Amino acid sequence: MVVILLAFGALISTFVGGSFALRFRDHLHLILGFSAGAVAGVALYDLLPEAISLGAAYHTPETIGLCVSLGLFGYLVLDRVVLLHAHDHGREEERSEGAQRGTFGALTLSIHSLLDGIAIGIGFQASAAVGAIVTVAVLTHDFSDGINTVSLVLRNDGSARQAFRWLLADASAPVLGAASTLFFRISDSMISLVLAVFVGTFLYLSASDLIPESYHRHPRALTTLMTLLGAATLYIVVLLAG
Repeated sequence: MVVILLAFGALISTFVGGSFALRFRDHLHLILGFSAGAVAGVALYDLLPEAISLGAAYHTPETIGLCVSLGLFGYLVLDRVVLLHAHDHGREEERSEGAQRGTFGALTLSIHSLLDGIAIGIGFQASAAVGAIVTVAVLTHDFSDGINTVSLVLRNDGSARQAFRWLLADASAPVLGAASTLFFRISDSMISLVLAVFVGTFLYLSASDLIPESYHRHPRALTTLMTLLGAATLYIVVLLAG
């Protein structure tokens, strides 16, 4: 029960971050800039080191790198082929495709939040100390996860109502993930590969979706500073938590 209660902290952190993005959506270009750095920061400073650490005893660095590339290029295929992202269609079709991208991006972030909850549960399976450290890390970056989820939906022509629904899904995911670990144990070998795939996915989201859009609409130094601030914030958060 302690694990589930702590996971509710992640729910609150995610919801507060997403509510912030909804409240200040008139300044979405700045939020997008921050989100771009935060998404890349989560991938580089949190998920990648964790994947390497957990997988060191089971996989070679080349295997971890392969899974990162599978996440990046797999999302590329989904984005270009399945989601049909193109710039020469009519406005209505662009909106439809944008909604698909926003939905898939929000779904990816929600799955990541589910893994956050699983990570909390697995940490406590190892020891109370490990579980506490993992919980702190999850709580601190889930605020950015909430911002990122709302930003992706709004960026892709989604409505505030749709963004709020995805925020609820993303915020609830850690609780469901933590609760699921009461019924099974997952190996470090497998979770390390899953995390590596998400590293590639998040890097693609940041580089192809968030950074270009924040710069395209407002090509100002402030958006670049917000991107750097997003990355720096996540670095400091992970450093303090770990």
